[in-house]
Amino acid sequence: MFKYIKNDLPASIVVFFVALPLCLGIALASGAPLFSGLIAGIIGGIVVGALSGSHIGVSGPAAGLAAIVLTAIGTLGGYENFLVAVVLGGIIQMVFGMLKAGVIAYYFPSSVIKGMLTGIGIIIILKQIPHFFGYDADPEGDWAFFQVDGENTFSEILNAVNFISPGATLIAIVALAILILWDRVLSKKSKVFQLVQGPLVAVVLGILYFSFTSGDAQWGISAEHLVSVPIPDGLESFAGLFSFPNFSAITNPEVWITAFTIALVASLETLLCVEATDKLDPHKRVTPTNRELLAQGVGNSLAGLVGGLPVTQVIVRSSANIQSGGRTKASAIIHGFLLLASVILIPKLLNMIPLSVLAAILFVVGYKLAKPSLFKTMYNSGWKQFVPFVVTVVGIVFTDLLIGISLGLGVGIVVILIKSYQNSHFLHIEDKSNGVHKIKMTLAEEVTFINKGAILKELDRLPENSYLELDVRKTRFLDNDIVEILEDFSSKAKTRKIDIKIISERGVVENPKSYIEFFNLRPKKTA
Repeated sequence: MFKYIKNDLPASIVVFFVALPLCLGIALASGAPLFSGLIAGIIGGIVVGALSGSHIGVSGPAAGLAAIVLTAIGTLGGYENFLVAVVLGGIIQMVFGMLKAGVIAYYFPSSVIKGMLTGIGIIIILKQIPHFFGYDADPEGDWAFFQVDGENTFSEILNAVNFISPGATLIAIVALAILILWDRVLSKKSKVFQLVQGPLVAVVLGILYFSFTSGDAQWGISAEHLVSVPIPDGLESFAGLFSFPNFSAITNPEVWITAFTIALVASLETLLCVEATDKLDPHKRVTPTNRELLAQGVGNSLAGLVGGLPVTQVIVRSSANIQSGGRTKASAIIHGFLLLASVILIPKLLNMIPLSVLAAILFVVGYKLAKPSLFKTMYNSGWKQFVPFVVTVVGIVFTDLLIGISLGLGVGIVVILIKSYQNSHFLHIEDKSNGVHKIKMTLAEEVTFINKGAILKELDRLPENSYLELDVRKTRFLDNDIVEILEDFSSKAKTRKIDIKIISERGVVENPKSYIEFFNLRPKKTA
């Protein structure tokens, strides 16, 4: 696991800086204790990272569950009661894994997965714009279009114009310049710049800037624009940051409903992320999805037992890991230990990191997920790829992740139906000879009820005094609905002077008396 430590260690540091504000922000957006987000990040990194079969996936608290958590805490009568649902949700996820439910991941179209990655990239950039300029009214990790502060994604950006912090903006611009320089130039010059990552340098400069400008009314950075990690005062105080489930609430039906909801949504988000990260993986490794559900289930049960938010595999952390050169699961595990060590040893230092610097880091992550060139590539792939892709992107930007994916998947299914409708048969019309129109219709390999309309339309358009040659030699599945159409058409064919010849693997038959009987015949066994 530590074979590629020179790749995984720098990547884990970048993931740590990406994960830290998101853990805190998602906890704040969920109405949960701030420390619960850090617990989820630590367990997602260390426990899920160790059990997972994913080489580059990183788990932690998920923005997609924030609304569910916020509602459930109020409905169930407190955070301790909610933790029971998290424990049960983890157990249900383990059952999903044992039932091999991970196969669902393979049924999402590539265009929708690419749309998901692009949509998340755009959302990251849009959501970080206010933080970049020092406007932090909405917590980090709130990815929904309608935000917890009452604004939406675009109105928040407009509001930020009136609350620009000069100090936060200045250090953000410097940090972004460092990140671009590091990525485009310095990392190609020397291995030293590959080992020491640009995000680490940007964060260190941010801390130094805060230290030297502290107290400056114009260029200083006030506390509300900094990371805010709970600071324990000794081990006893640290232990007091943990919460524990109230198992007396286990008889409440609402707890079980919430548990199933968490298990279902967390599993779907994880499977979507697994499919997306596997596509991003430059080494094209495949994650065992059932094992991933088991790992996530163990992680959620453990998180619930010690006061953490529910976890999923998360695309933002995972893509940051891939972009930073992470090779194995060691990077995810090390990032979890970094979260744990930093909370215990250096919480005061963490609270000196400007949020605007972390926004600059996320800008780069977002851009690499949503490169403009991808839109051109998808457009050139044809409308059947481009339309589901765009619908997914727009749906994610203007609603949330799961709704956007559902819209894209719905459009993808419609596209498949249209394609199936169009590809049910091939028609070849030969020249008219001796007053008879010769027409050959070749059916596809699989013809279902979806193709009824297209085939019926072609049959009705056949001219009188025609000779139809129906070739079904390549057809492996012919729906009974199609056979009934042919049966009904046979009576019309007689009145319109249309003769029909069927060519199949069973032989050649002209004007069969019963199409249903003909297609139900089985080839005779040969000695």
